[in-house]
Amino acid sequence: MEGRLTFLGTGTSMGVPTLGCSCAVCTSVDPHDRRLRPSILLQWQQEGRDRVVLIDTGPDFREQALRNKLTRVDAVFYTHDHADHIFGLDDLRPISFTVSREGGRIPLYASPETEGTLRRVYDYTFSPDATYPNRPRVQLEPLVDVTCAFGVEFRRIPILHGYQHISGFRFGRTAYLTDVSEIPEESFALLRDLDHVVLSALRHKPHPSHATVEQAVGWAQRIKAKHTWLTHIAHELGHEETNAGLPENIRLAYDQLSLSIALGDGCA
Repeated sequence: MEGRLTFLGTGTSMGVPTLGCSCAVCTSVDPHDRRLRPSILLQWQQEGRDRVVLIDTGPDFREQALRNKLTRVDAVFYTHDHADHIFGLDDLRPISFTVSREGGRIPLYASPETEGTLRRVYDYTFSPDATYPNRPRVQLEPLVDVTCAFGVEFRRIPILHGYQHISGFRFGRTAYLTDVSEIPEESFALLRDLDHVVLSALRHKPHPSHATVEQAVGWAQRIKAKHTWLTHIAHELGHEETNAGLPENIRLAYDQLSLSIALGDGCA
């Protein structure tokens, strides 16, 4: 099964340009240096129907959805519960009304920790006592090791974000690991035979909860995917300048980059 992956955002929690900053990247006229908060869009056809799945809904989701002309979302997978990954959930509301009219709710796959945060932040949506009539038509679902969503297998990849255990995902011959500071040894076994791997690479200077470019390149060389794309990029990294120093099959991703990907042979 073939599908498409589109990078909705490739920036950090503060985005690029970063508020109040006048550095060379924040003032760059290169559109590749404008980075919204990190998220990806997956699209494919299942039995003649267009399917749309998101990984994370950050604070820029409304702008990202408008730019990509999204009129429906079939599911969302959450990597973790930080603001730059969940604060666009409410913007699912108008899209969820369409799914609701079809008799369903948008499933949101989340770990117990992320589910707890979503229930607190969006109490008006998830509380049993919620009465707001136009709350999002969504439904929290447990994130398990393997989820079959509309004919595509999503496999959770355990990773670390500082001291926090979070989730990457593999779908077909592509894997997406953002906000990663460490890949446990057992997770490398889940990252074999990939066409594309997406790894976060914040900057060159070390950070306690994010990989540097050098760390991400080292992981990429071990994973040996055909193509590696770096995301969650801070304003210390200019697009063209950074790419010039990377191995040929490793590149910075950028907002609206779209890839044709193999999603596997289906699942039940």
